[in-house]
Amino acid sequence: MDKKRLEHYKGLLLQHKEKIMKNGILNQKEDLHVAPEDLADEGDLASSVINQQVTFQLRAKEVETLRAIEFALQRVEEGDYGHCEDCGEEINEKRLNFQPWADMCITHAEEHEKNKSRAV
Repeated sequence: MDKKRLEHYKGLLLQHKEKIMKNGILNQKEDLHVAPEDLADEGDLASSVINQQVTFQLRAKEVETLRAIEFALQRVEEGDYGHCEDCGEEINEKRLNFQPWADMCITHAEEHEKNKSRAV
């Protein structure tokens, strides 16, 4: 990949990273505690627990994306960016524009997801 395209994708990665950091989901605390008044009513308690689970899942997804972005930025610096971790082929530009932290071509990413869902 040429230097101009690498800089373009590095810029996209940094934009996505900044967006996640400014989004605030990682710093959100209101859904992480149960108010004493919610303990008296089973419906309120259940609602609080569901809100906590959703918040934890959103946080986990954001942290996972941040890790993928950091890994992609590292690959940019090392000169490995834009190549599938499985087969070594260049990742399609459309895929990188949509998800610049992608580390696999679409074929291997789909295969990986299928194997992941089977394991669960």
